[in-house]
Amino acid sequence: MPDIMEANAFEKISNMYYHLTSAEKKVADCVIIHQRDTQYMSISELAESCGVAEATVSRFVKRLGYKGFNAFKLAVANSTAGRGGSGNPLYGEVLPEDTVADMCQKLYAANVDAMEQTLALLRPEALRAAGDILVSAEKVLCMGQGGSMVIAQEAAHLFSTVFGNYFPVYDSHVQIMTASHLGERDVILYLSYSGATRDMLEVARLAREKGAKIVLVTRFPKSPGAALADVILQCGTNESPFQMGSVAARIAMIFVLDVLFSEVCRRDLPACRSRRRQVADALAEKHL
Repeated sequence: MPDIMEANAFEKISNMYYHLTSAEKKVADCVIIHQRDTQYMSISELAESCGVAEATVSRFVKRLGYKGFNAFKLAVANSTAGRGGSGNPLYGEVLPEDTVADMCQKLYAANVDAMEQTLALLRPEALRAAGDILVSAEKVLCMGQGGSMVIAQEAAHLFSTVFGNYFPVYDSHVQIMTASHLGERDVILYLSYSGATRDMLEVARLAREKGAKIVLVTRFPKSPGAALADVILQCGTNESPFQMGSVAARIAMIFVLDVLFSEVCRRDLPACRSRRRQVADALAEKHL
């Protein structure tokens, strides 16, 4: 019999099934039925789908020998690899035998689909609430981790073409330091696909203690980070653990930022146009 740590994720579930509690069996049944979908879910979504608490899902994955939920999802992705492309690290189901034209068409379709999903998920009331918070902010700190920090930097750049109070904060240590100085009129614009990184939760908890507001752009509105946010803006597109930081997911986030930027600017369009002209004039000296 293979070592449980080397076995297929579904073999592990089968081997351990009769040692699970009744609540853990609910999780096992749900994962077996929805094998491919599981790798795209947050722990909150899986718990809700199974009708159990998040703590039950955590106990379930640890009983199977995984360090945490993300490690379990990666194992599920590995175990379903080869059944319809779920192990493909390329988005749009790009295959070695595709022509260049086929590849371009598939990626185009995946990116358009990401925007369409995001459009369906964006709530007008959430956008208005986020706009209200940003318009009244003294300063806005744009943060993220990993690939999401690249998008946070893009957010700071975009808003800085009109407003002078948006600043990217890159390093996780500097993020927590900066959060400790926040006040009630300050805002964190946080970009996090998962909404569940440790660094994000540390910053968000501290920011809440200081009275600062948090606007979160995430795929998972029921994530631990979302529970700490004042406003949640949900982006679309699913990605497996093999497709981390996919372009489609980034496009979905950037689309949300573009909509949010337009919502803030249209509150006082004449003033925004004037400030943008000032920025354009200042940048003109940089060009030949």
